[in-house]
Amino acid sequence: MPRVLLIEDDPSVREGVELGLRRRGHQVRTAGTGEAGLAALREFRPDLLLLDLMLPGMNGVQVCRRVREDSQLPIIMLTARGDDFDVVIGLEAGADDYIVKPARAEVIEARIRAVLRRVEEPAAGRPAVEFYGALAIDRAGIAVAKNGEQLTLAPSEMKLLLHLSAAPEQVFSRQQLLEHVWEHSYHGDARLVDACVRRLRHKIEDVPGSPRYIQTLRGFGYRFGPL
Repeated sequence: MPRVLLIEDDPSVREGVELGLRRRGHQVRTAGTGEAGLAALREFRPDLLLLDLMLPGMNGVQVCRRVREDSQLPIIMLTARGDDFDVVIGLEAGADDYIVKPARAEVIEARIRAVLRRVEEPAAGRPAVEFYGALAIDRAGIAVAKNGEQLTLAPSEMKLLLHLSAAPEQVFSRQQLLEHVWEHSYHGDARLVDACVRRLRHKIEDVPGSPRYIQTLRGFGYRFGPL
C-alpha cells in the first residue's frame, strides 16, 4: 500500500486520519508543522502527501511550493473550509486535489487512489512518443519534454495533458475532465481543472497567455491544438 505523509496541526484530526489510513494498510508518518513535515519528507520518502492548508508557522501553501520546487510527489490538500480563495491558492501552488474537513476515511482513501492511479497505457496503434512542435509526449514512459528538456509535471498535470493530447482538437468540458482525470463528479470542483490548466500552460507553452497547445473555447471547455 502507498506510504502517506500527513502534515496536520490538529491532534484529533491527525490521529483520526492516521488511524483510518493504517486500518486500510497504509504506512503513515505524521507531522504537526510544515517544518517538521519537510524534514519527515526527506526521511520517510512517501508516495503521497496529505497537507493541511492552515498550519502554524510555515503554512500549507508554502510547504506545497517548497515540495514542488523539485518533486512530482502527489499532494492532496486538507482544508477546514470550502473557501474558494484558500482552495484556489493551494491549487495554484501545485496541489493535485483537495478534501474539505471533516472527511470520512473512505473519502480520503478514494481520493488517494484516484491521485495515485496510473495513467492509462498508450492506446493501441498510437506511437509511444508523440511530437507536437517542440513538445514530445512519451506515453509509455509517462514523460514530457520540451525542446529536448525533460519537464517536471505534477500527477494531475501529466494526466490532464495525456488525456487532452490523446484526442487533438476534441473539446472537453470541465465536467468531462473532472470525471476522466480527477474521477470527481461534483461540478463545483471545476476550479481543479482551471488551476491545473494554468499551471500546465506555464510549463509547456512559450507564451502562457497565448497558448498554442491547451486552448480555451469559451462556454465549452478545453482542447489540445489545433497545432
